[in-house]
Amino acid sequence: MDARPQLIDALTALRDRVAAVRLPLSLPDTPRARQSRVELLAQLDDYLVPRLKDPGAPLLAVVGGSTGAGKSTLVNSLVGRRVSQAGVLRPTTRIPVLVCHPDDHHWFAGMRVLPHLTRVWLSQQDENEEIDESDENDADGVPEPETEGGALRVEKASTLPRGLALLDAPDIDSLVVGNRVLAAELICAADVWVMVTTASRYADAVPWHLLRTAKEYDATLVTVLDRVPHQVVGDVSRQYAALLTKAGLGDVPRFTIPELPESAGGGSGLLPTTAVAPLLAWLAHRVHDPAARQQAIGRTATGVINSLKARMPELAAAVAGQYAAAVRLMGVVEEAYDRERERLNRHLKAGSVLAGDARTRWRGFPRDSSAGELLDALAGSLSALVQCAVAAADEHVQDAWRREPGAEAVVLAGRLDLEAAERIGIAVRRWRRELEELADDEVRRLELTPAPDAETVAALVATALLGGRRASSAGEQLAERIGAQGALRLRDQAGDLMTTCIDGLLNSERDRRLAPLDALDVSPEPQAELIAALSVLQKVR
Repeated sequence: MDARPQLIDALTALRDRVAAVRLPLSLPDTPRARQSRVELLAQLDDYLVPRLKDPGAPLLAVVGGSTGAGKSTLVNSLVGRRVSQAGVLRPTTRIPVLVCHPDDHHWFAGMRVLPHLTRVWLSQQDENEEIDESDENDADGVPEPETEGGALRVEKASTLPRGLALLDAPDIDSLVVGNRVLAAELICAADVWVMVTTASRYADAVPWHLLRTAKEYDATLVTVLDRVPHQVVGDVSRQYAALLTKAGLGDVPRFTIPELPESAGGGSGLLPTTAVAPLLAWLAHRVHDPAARQQAIGRTATGVINSLKARMPELAAAVAGQYAAAVRLMGVVEEAYDRERERLNRHLKAGSVLAGDARTRWRGFPRDSSAGELLDALAGSLSALVQCAVAAADEHVQDAWRREPGAEAVVLAGRLDLEAAERIGIAVRRWRRELEELADDEVRRLELTPAPDAETVAALVATALLGGRRASSAGEQLAERIGAQGALRLRDQAGDLMTTCIDGLLNSERDRRLAPLDALDVSPEPQAELIAALSVLQKVR
């Protein structure tokens, strides 16, 4: 107990690391990792940390199982009055019910355990009053509140031993996903797991999943085989015991309840006292006997802590897988745009811009085409060439991502569309204006009389830059107008401007494709933080 504060601090730090985990990419191990994260948070928040902070709090037994297993009837019968609506048909939404002795009410009325569930109760209902079956608002006899995170109804019953609380959880196989998730979270908050199944369904996958999970966590576990026909009680009990032994659960306490009219909700809906007396006695012993209580609580708490040794590395591995996948997806984008950048540069050096309308305008310049028309054609051809490069990069990304697991969770920031074409067009037109300003500055600097036409100078510079060998005469004409030194200087400046423009365009479009991945905020740090937090916990223990 002297080390308990340090243990709580270590578990709290570990809990924060688990809460910080993000698993946005749908990889093969992601569903299991997400479920593991949910279960870890549920056990740490709802059970382990509260239990260590308040070791004297009442023992919480959560009654779980599949639809129609008789959980609510069992809880009602243990309490001695109807506190939870029984029956096979469940409402779409169901509020779990926690029942405790009036003296223990303060332990559960607050947010010590299950802090994400809003507490509700019937203020006008006497503790001896049963649920009104005629209430049509809700099958639990109380209108369900509109709460974002769910609700927990806390009932008081003086018939329960002090120090014991029962929680009737939703069906673990409910058709409503939220109910299934809540049921799993509630079971993770238990000191004692009470798993209820029936004679007709004890071999189903759902109850056995719960039993194996309890074994994995080494939780204090009790099984109840409900609604067993009298004529086959012996055979069914032996078969069920054999299955438990085969699964390594042979030492788990087993209680059998025969099939009775009350099991189907007839009469009062309460089983005879004799049918539930052994289970109630077992639970009461765990409450009244200090050694038995310590064994029940200590086993579950220690089991959860021990399970972290395997579960935390698994979660850390899943985090590492997320980062590796994100790096691969980013690498695809980087590689595609780097490749298209090199190809675009080759096209520019080869004079591919001087094609189509641009080539026609150059051939007609200056007799049939003006300098402005030539510049327009060159800018349009350059824009088209950049658009083709971006489209090719995007197509490669799309094809490669289809083969990458997890890529479907990332929205690629658009194939080449009108907006991308417009962005490219705007940037190229801006380069053209800056080129014209450079040409105008160079002409004024030379102070020639008569001064060359600045737009013509700009057109010749652009043609010399973008036309390759087919436009070699453009450089000669430029030198004739502004001199060889001025032509060389202006061409270098214009070339730097064009390189900046092209690099900026490709980088911008690449970053748009990377933005959805960046928004996932997947990094390698959480993996190391999880392992470090586990290491600190182990040292504290």
